[in-house]
Amino acid sequence: MRLLVTGGRTGYLGRHVVRVAAAARHDVLAVGSADADVRDRAAVDALVERLRPDALVHTAYVQADPEVTATGSAHVAAAAAAHGARMVLVSSDVVFGGADQPYPETAPTDPVSPYGEAKVVAERAVLAACPAAVVARTSLILGDSDSPHERLVRSLAAGADGGLFEDERRCPVHVVDLAEALVELAGNDVRGVLHVAGADGMSRYELGRLIARRDGLDPETLRPTSRVALAVPGPVDVRLDSTLAAQVLSTRLRGAREFL
Repeated sequence: MRLLVTGGRTGYLGRHVVRVAAAARHDVLAVGSADADVRDRAAVDALVERLRPDALVHTAYVQADPEVTATGSAHVAAAAAAHGARMVLVSSDVVFGGADQPYPETAPTDPVSPYGEAKVVAERAVLAACPAAVVARTSLILGDSDSPHERLVRSLAAGADGGLFEDERRCPVHVVDLAEALVELAGNDVRGVLHVAGADGMSRYELGRLIARRDGLDPETLRPTSRVALAVPGPVDVRLDSTLAAQVLSTRLRGAREFL
């Protein structure tokens, strides 16, 4: 399979997708912002026309820039459709606003942040342009010791100011598990929305304690805080139900209690 990965040069997830695909002996094309600005539709179309991938995994986004996240995804999807490439969009649990039970794929989106709103726009644009595309919603991505969350935990354990939310619950996923799932999705015929998150729902604080123990640090140095009490914008409980992914994928999505 000739696979194009946006964000594959410098993105945290994208780099792992490239490695997994290369190890599986696919012809991998890693691209970044230097190759084409996703906000420029003509540039994206020209890139895809030149590279002619069989499939495209779109991992690139900028959380603070809705135009990159939403409009950029629409441009990538339009190019994929025009040139016959299968489209896999990486989306997020922040398309939801928070509930007291895990979200299935059929749950209506109700984002409470600009980033979540941009991801909803991206999802709709991709599915409209590429009806056979798959939108892979995921959660906190970590596991290789170099993720932003793992670096944050080590900093806090070393005495940096701040804490970890004990009221924000998500389903952390190992970056390699997710990358393998995305490469698998690029090569199969699953379509529509699919939740591709880890098996365990937990708070950021519990996750931090697991990371600390794995790294030989004292988890008691970590301080719990509250997103609600601090009035930090964003959803609280956005656990994803990934039961369907377990049925349609051969890749196993481990829970953080296992991989940490």
